[in-house]
Amino acid sequence: MEKYNKRLEELREQMASRNRLERILKDLKAQRQELSDKVYELENEKLKEQADVEKLEGRSLSALYYYLTGQKEERLDKEKQEAYAARVKYDAALSELNAVEADIQNTENNLRAAQRSEQEYQKVLQEKAAFMKESGNSNASQILNFENQLAQLENQLTELREAISAGDSALATIRRILSSLENAEGWATWDMLGGGLIADACKHSSLDEAQSLVENLQIQLRRFKTELADVSVQADIQISVDGFLRFADFFFDGLLADWTVMDKIEQSKRQVIDTNNQLANVLNQLNSMLTSTEQEKKTTQNRMDHFIYEH
Repeated sequence: MEKYNKRLEELREQMASRNRLERILKDLKAQRQELSDKVYELENEKLKEQADVEKLEGRSLSALYYYLTGQKEERLDKEKQEAYAARVKYDAALSELNAVEADIQNTENNLRAAQRSEQEYQKVLQEKAAFMKESGNSNASQILNFENQLAQLENQLTELREAISAGDSALATIRRILSSLENAEGWATWDMLGGGLIADACKHSSLDEAQSLVENLQIQLRRFKTELADVSVQADIQISVDGFLRFADFFFDGLLADWTVMDKIEQSKRQVIDTNNQLANVLNQLNSMLTSTEQEKKTTQNRMDHFIYEH
């Protein structure tokens, strides 16, 4: 009997893994299509903005016009700023796309390794049922039912733990972003009070750190959304998570508009705090579901133990 139980447990884990990987792969492919379209659009925008810079730096009629009106340097600075912002957004989206591509490759490899488990599971299950019947055990079907319930609950617990782990990682990155923005805000304040080149350099260093962390966060939020595809959660959670996926766009649009203005840093901080609160709310609900599922599994295990004891 023990050999059947052990093999069935192994196969149930493989089946759960296969089903989970199929759902994840579907979600990742949808993300890849969305990101491919986004990268294409941002690349065109980047090329357009760069062309505008080159036009002003060259001998175009618009360059001559701005030169004659004394606005060339001002206009050129504005075009360079817009070109830089376009490059940042393009690079961030491309980084996301590359991360999703890597996740797809890894998921497909794992999925191939988890094939053919269902047929073998049914075969071993029939062998165990036949063995129990031959042994004169009339309660075999009820015991198997308990075991299947426990296997499903354990699978739910695995999915919840993985989603919570992904969310916790994103939450930790958000806190680092806030720290970088607060540092930038402090240096910006000193800069306004006459801090000079040191304050200005430190301010931009903190903003560079925040930018890099936001790019990482965007990837983490996508992976969190993918993990949530496996968890049956309320609709409002899904809506909140979909909103996370546009976080980097909003962040860069606000912060890159003018690196020197204090209120842009404050605006970005408020947005990060809002995302932090939304994510924390989702994680609270997931942890509540985890506690409830753990209790359900414990109750089911006790019922099975009592049934086996009584029979």
